[in-house]
Amino acid sequence: MLEYLGDLLQGLVITLELSFTALAIGSVLGLLAALARIYGARPVSYVANSYIELIRGTPLTVQLFIIYFGLPALGLLFSPTFSAIVALGINSGAYQAEYFRGAIESIGGGQMEAALSVGMTRLQAVWRVILPQAFRLALPSWSNEAAYLPKYSSVAFLVTVPELLARAKAAIAYNLKPMEVYMVVGVIYLVVIASLSKVLDIVYEKYKFTVE
Repeated sequence: MLEYLGDLLQGLVITLELSFTALAIGSVLGLLAALARIYGARPVSYVANSYIELIRGTPLTVQLFIIYFGLPALGLLFSPTFSAIVALGINSGAYQAEYFRGAIESIGGGQMEAALSVGMTRLQAVWRVILPQAFRLALPSWSNEAAYLPKYSSVAFLVTVPELLARAKAAIAYNLKPMEVYMVVGVIYLVVIASLSKVLDIVYEKYKFTVE
């Protein structure tokens, strides 16, 4: 087992890099899409809603293939790693948009009115009053997204990104022991996801918030 464990751990590093980068991209896209859907003008809201529905309604694998195999036909050629990050980030953003939207809409309308009544602009009210509360309310759903992204990132092996699953397949081709390799990979995923979930649970307990 030790002969390929090092390769698997190198693949794990790439898996985590893909996951956290995609999570950051998805958080930005998700927040912008949620704000556009709630507060944007009708055309802006329509575009945001279309993005969310399109991405949530199609498989991640298809989205990855369109970016990596389809866009070169339009003159846009990306590396496997960049393609995987973009696909994962866009996909995660559509789901995070709904987490943020639900949290924002759960904040009582009276708080916006109160902020406007003391002289804040609508933008200031959203930034200073609504979003700090919404972030805490969205934390449980966002935590699930963060914990599950390492699993979702396994699709990257389909475009030759040398992440954990790709390294596992290479190890199997070398030692012809698929059961042994996949059991080790399963344990690695389990430990990583359980650890992330535990850390995020601690964060949630510290910052959890309920609307009065």
